[in-house]
Amino acid sequence: MTLSSKIAIAFGVLSLLLAVWALLLARSRRKHIRQGRELSAEAQAANSRVQAAEGRTRTEVQKRQAAESRTQELTTREAEILDEVRHLVSDRLPALALHLISSHHPVPGLLHKNLAGSEAAQLLDALPEAVSGIVLKERRRIDAAARAALRGATQESQALSYRLQTNIVGLQHEFSAPPRLTQSLLESDHINEQNLRLTQRSAIVCGGWPGHVRKDTYVSEVVSGASSRLRGFDRINIVSRLGLSNIGVVGRAAEPVAVVCAELMANALEHSRDDLMVDVGLIQTGNGSVCITIDDAGKGMTAEALARGRSLISGEQQEVMLLELGDPPSMGFAAIGRLVADYGLHVSIDTSSPYGGVRAVVSVPENLLTSIDESATPPSVMAPQPAVAPQAHKRPAAADSPAHAPAPTGASALPQRRRRFSATATNDETAAAPRPLNPEDTGAMWSDFQSGLTGDRSVTDSESTL
Repeated sequence: MTLSSKIAIAFGVLSLLLAVWALLLARSRRKHIRQGRELSAEAQAANSRVQAAEGRTRTEVQKRQAAESRTQELTTREAEILDEVRHLVSDRLPALALHLISSHHPVPGLLHKNLAGSEAAQLLDALPEAVSGIVLKERRRIDAAARAALRGATQESQALSYRLQTNIVGLQHEFSAPPRLTQSLLESDHINEQNLRLTQRSAIVCGGWPGHVRKDTYVSEVVSGASSRLRGFDRINIVSRLGLSNIGVVGRAAEPVAVVCAELMANALEHSRDDLMVDVGLIQTGNGSVCITIDDAGKGMTAEALARGRSLISGEQQEVMLLELGDPPSMGFAAIGRLVADYGLHVSIDTSSPYGGVRAVVSVPENLLTSIDESATPPSVMAPQPAVAPQAHKRPAAADSPAHAPAPTGASALPQRRRRFSATATNDETAAAPRPLNPEDTGAMWSDFQSGLTGDRSVTDSESTL
């Protein structure tokens, strides 16, 4: 074998070995690559599992935190509701009881404003409303029973007072009693009148009627008769400015008007000093109605009392409970409101009197007024007569006037003031001189007074009572 053959064989073997090594190397490389890919996939899968585990852990933590937050919120809400319940029991319900007595007492709301609109807040607010409705319903039932009992008692008391009045009047006219006994009878009669007014007022507030029906009565007699029912009637000064003296109140409204005037005059007397007068004026307006003004010189009324009085005398309240009138009940304005609503009168206490007190005005509409025949039914001698309009003084004629004194001359002379109408002044002074008392005239005046008193009593006795 030649050398070249050997060399060729060696190269062939070497090429074969190289090819085998390259083949083995490529196979090993593919194996390593495959293993690397498998390891990478396993690492990615492990990483994904780790991330999923971390996500689950975070979710569990969030759920646990949410549960703790919810638990804390429920605990806080429970504490707030318990506070609201305590506030309802200790503050709101007692304030509601005071509010039902007087609206000036406010009812507090919720302590925690964040509960507003929730179901718990609606229930907490519904409870006072339910309690208020139940209490008002029960109060109305009790008040109705009390008014019914008081109405029955006042009716019996009124009947007895009228009988007592009749007996006292009979004693006054049955025999000639000594002056001291006559004075005692008059005082007893006046006391009975005051008691009768209080009983009558209570009956009206409780839904009863004034007690008796009069005939058509002069306006001046209605007002003077109302003043005679009061203690301190001598402090009431009645001035009639009516254009006609025959203006009267129809029978069905005469007693209600008298009750209204009596209550307003009693209020004026009560709220002014004992040495102050109460002025009462009778005025006929242009629209045909008659206004009765009552002016006192008291301290006036507070804004709260004035608002309360307006509400009561307006007659708009269909039902006034006795519990709302104070302790003891002040029934004067409530009785006026009843009569205003029933008879169509109008009463106001909105203005101040010229003396700094309160001016009350009673307006009697035209449909409650009438004209009375003075010849058939003369007015009482005790009723105020219409005021006569003042007449202007007439200037005397030139012939009657005294001669003028000569005008002063000279620079030092001053003008002289001269009195005019000296003759008129002399006549006035002469007319103003007191007249000597005549026993016969005095007896005649007293006889007229007794006749008027007897006529008034006979009308009262003949009226239908309870």
